[in-house]
Amino acid sequence: MQAPQALVDDARRRVDRARRIVVLTGAGISTESGIPDFRGPRGVWTKNPAAEKQSTIQHYLADVEVRKAAWRSRVDSPAWSAEPNVGHRALVALERRGTLHALVTQNIDELHQRAGQSAALVVEVHGSMRRVMCWQCGRRAPMDEALARVRAGEDDPHCLDCGGILKSDTISFGQALVPEVIDRAMAAAAAADLLLAVGTTLQVQPVASMVPIAARAGAEIIIVNDQDTALDELADVVIRAPIGAVLTAICGGVASAQDSSR
Repeated sequence: MQAPQALVDDARRRVDRARRIVVLTGAGISTESGIPDFRGPRGVWTKNPAAEKQSTIQHYLADVEVRKAAWRSRVDSPAWSAEPNVGHRALVALERRGTLHALVTQNIDELHQRAGQSAALVVEVHGSMRRVMCWQCGRRAPMDEALARVRAGEDDPHCLDCGGILKSDTISFGQALVPEVIDRAMAAAAAADLLLAVGTTLQVQPVASMVPIAARAGAEIIIVNDQDTALDELADVVIRAPIGAVLTAICGGVASAQDSSR
């Protein structure tokens, strides 16, 4: 599926003239790196509905079998070998041009940072799978430490400091979001002159509300996704095509003087 050239050109002009771009990314940008999404046709939960329990905090804390299954999934996750794709790298180009105000991501894979995005500009609303945290004492550490223990034979590793339950330092279903992180995301949306939503169906709140917040503040809205989203009607441009190719086309180059003029 190839995006209509007229839509790509329109999006490119809008990106080129913007001065405070806020990007919102979801799982769709990482599927081209070999990381499956959750609810898509080939998603993790679509193939194995029982796996959703591993991402629900009540089940995870209460059921040792759920935790054991979660640790097996973490060890085998394709994310550990995944590399940033052309879509991630295209967004780095916006930072190099000096027009990226913030990159808000629902993803937990840190591929934006590994592509070269400055960590200071990345807002991880759902945390990072590359860290582990103790539910009891709050200690955080690199995930590699816990995975090494699992590979050595522990099926449900606990905190070495207090004995508490360890989990990925990510936001599970039923777990509260971090207010300061969400506030930062919403403030970024309100300050944007263009919001680029990529690889997200815009169904998960409160992050999806960034789109109407930006629109009410007068920002232009571009949505790039391989399926319809809940907020397509708010967008100035909607593109249905492979994300990496589209982002390369609309973010990866330098604007001409004509395209940059308002």
